[in-house]
Amino acid sequence: MDQYLQQKNQICEIGKRIHAQGFVAANEGNLSVRVTEDRVLITPSLRSKGFLVPDDICTIDFDGHPIDSAKKPSSEYRLHLNVYRERSDVAGVVHCHPPHATAFAIARQPIPTGVLPEPDIFLGKVPTAPYATPGNQEFADTILPFVKTTNTIVLASHGTLSYDAELERAFWWTEILDAYCRTLILAKQIGHVCVLSSEQEQELVALRKSWGFEITQ
Repeated sequence: MDQYLQQKNQICEIGKRIHAQGFVAANEGNLSVRVTEDRVLITPSLRSKGFLVPDDICTIDFDGHPIDSAKKPSSEYRLHLNVYRERSDVAGVVHCHPPHATAFAIARQPIPTGVLPEPDIFLGKVPTAPYATPGNQEFADTILPFVKTTNTIVLASHGTLSYDAELERAFWWTEILDAYCRTLILAKQIGHVCVLSSEQEQELVALRKSWGFEITQ
């Protein structure tokens, strides 16, 4: 039995969920799990995330070299490895294109805080990394100024990146972000987005800290 079978099954399950929610189309997106200090499981290139099976999942080392020689890992593996190198507490990464959050990425509009309690508590401030052509080291390095201070990043004109100690939680942050962006878009269509007072926003910051979602390095 494959020693990483449980983690591969989880990647396949999360892949089905991001596909079912419309966070990816065709072969878009990539998921990974760190399984040892120098091994990462990652989704393969040119495969729909909605139909993955455990045998599809690739194993790579921290230089990006495939351990499974017959499988080609996602071209964006460098993005995942940058997260793991910078954050020893992270073991799961989700990169996809949730439509409402990606709309903010395309419009280059910052994700506001002080509007809804849940995003402020669970996500905190969500930065936007600058654009670079996907798949190369320059693209992977766009997240470096932000990766240590947040678990969720918007990638300009591209999509989103979320990560945590568990792949499940990394998916949660993507889901919360897209739901929040959808609500913001609807509120703007109605006409106005009300912002909480500074005192109310500070109460949410305190809740975030008390619930253990504040990142400390």
